[in-house]
Amino acid sequence: MTQQDHEIAKELKNKLSTVIDLLDFRIFGSRARGDADEYSDMDVFIEVESINKELSEKIFDIVWEIGFKHFMVISTLIFTRDELENSPLRSSSIVKNIGREGVSV
Repeated sequence: MTQQDHEIAKELKNKLSTVIDLLDFRIFGSRARGDADEYSDMDVFIEVESINKELSEKIFDIVWEIGFKHFMVISTLIFTRDELENSPLRSSSIVKNIGREGVSV
C-alpha cells in the first residue's frame, strides 16, 4: 500500500470511529497489494458489532465524503461480528481473501 493510500485509509477510519465502534478495518484488493493504478478503487472491509439502516447511511456518507475529497472511489464491505462468525460468510472466498491480504489500518 502506498503512503498516500495509507493516509486516506487512516483518515477514513478516524472519521468512521466518530460514529461507530470499529471491530476491524482493513484495506484489501489492488491498493493493499500495491498494484493499483490511478483509477483503481479502494476496497475497505469494516467489521462492526451491529448495524442498522441509519448507521449504514452514516457510514456510506462518510465514505463518499472522503472519497470525493481525494478523487477516489471507495468501495466498502460492512459485516457484523455475528455474520462473520455464525453465517456462511465465514467460509466465503472474499472473507478468506480479506483475511489473507487485508491490511489493517
